[in-house]
Amino acid sequence: MKNLKIAIIGGGNLGSAIAKGLITADRVSPSNITITRRNLSAISHLSEFGVEFESNNPKAVAGAQLVMLAVKPYLIDEVAQEISPYVAPGTIVVSLAAGITSARVAAHFNQVLPVFCVMPNTAIAIGESMTFVSSFQATKEHEALVMDLFNQMGTALLIPEAQMAAATVLASCGIAYAMRYIRASMEGGVQMGFTAALSQQIVTQTVKGAAQLIAHSGNHPEAEIDRVTTPGGITIEGLNEMEHKGFTSSVIKGLMAAFNKVKNAK
Repeated sequence: MKNLKIAIIGGGNLGSAIAKGLITADRVSPSNITITRRNLSAISHLSEFGVEFESNNPKAVAGAQLVMLAVKPYLIDEVAQEISPYVAPGTIVVSLAAGITSARVAAHFNQVLPVFCVMPNTAIAIGESMTFVSSFQATKEHEALVMDLFNQMGTALLIPEAQMAAATVLASCGIAYAMRYIRASMEGGVQMGFTAALSQQIVTQTVKGAAQLIAHSGNHPEAEIDRVTTPGGITIEGLNEMEHKGFTSSVIKGLMAAFNKVKNAK
């Protein structure tokens, strides 16, 4: 794994986060990671990690054993066609483009290659991503390698490709939704008299603790909620007011709106 040669096509937020995650996990040598972007100055901050830079996509994939396509969905066809003649036989292709099927990616290559659809979230940069993986034309050995790679940067689950749209919304988009709750709670803390910095510290640790309680116990969230809600108490007062304002309904509606958007993407 250490000597695996990886090309990350697209040094945007996600591509850069994956590069950082790979290095943090210490599973791949930084010198074996090449990341591309037309404007190399935009990823110059990664130079301290020892990765290679390239503005030419075909040059980046030549000799790579695993190619990650970390570009916007509308660019995936153009980029796959561009690199196709330069990808070596047996190269693993990983697409990170939401809403793009493995079959669509595979069709651009003039050879049968193992293709994976992978959807992490930006916490991959610190090794805490919830990453979903689906495989196409891949062996168990290919699946094991890709799963091992992404499990070093958080938790990875191998799922049917049909579930990828829902997974994208729940985990990849979901991290933004969680951030929005954190921001709202911080603003409430400021209104109650805390400084913004102290409010952020309090809310961040509270959310972290809540997530770890569920992760470690396996309990349903309502079981943990019941532990802190006393009859006629302040917690239930706040919860009921949030529900009266449509808290749960708004979250579900937001998730479904995003799900329908990615499901219907062309």
